[in-house]
Amino acid sequence: MRIMAIDYGDARTGVAISDPTGLLAGFTAVIHSRRAEEVLQRLAELAREHQVDTVVLGLPRNMNGTEGPRAELCRAFAGRVEEALGLKPVLWDERRTTVEAHDILRASGKRTKRHSRTVDAVAASLILEGYLTFRRSREPGNR
Repeated sequence: MRIMAIDYGDARTGVAISDPTGLLAGFTAVIHSRRAEEVLQRLAELAREHQVDTVVLGLPRNMNGTEGPRAELCRAFAGRVEEALGLKPVLWDERRTTVEAHDILRASGKRTKRHSRTVDAVAASLILEGYLTFRRSREPGNR
């Protein structure tokens, strides 16, 4: 079972895909495009290539839990992802993932100027890791 997490953005979209067991984050990529059609096409290619059967889409919420304009865009994009991949995305709260991704890159010694190249993939990995942890906690014997 492979799970794909998506951190959808205006200019870049981060993608993280689990290992075949669905336990660990493995493959990551950044799709550099402002055109939703290109992003959807690449997501579909990655889903086929990696035999993805679950999609998790980061849902940007405000710190107080409310949803703003970005969340509305994300919900609309979720419908397009479902059409393109044939898989209904699980919407996953992505609060603070980009901030945490920047912190991780800074701690690893990456120069701030270079963060934009990888921060979206790191954020997608954090979304995936959060979802995988949630799934493990729901398994029988882990409650």
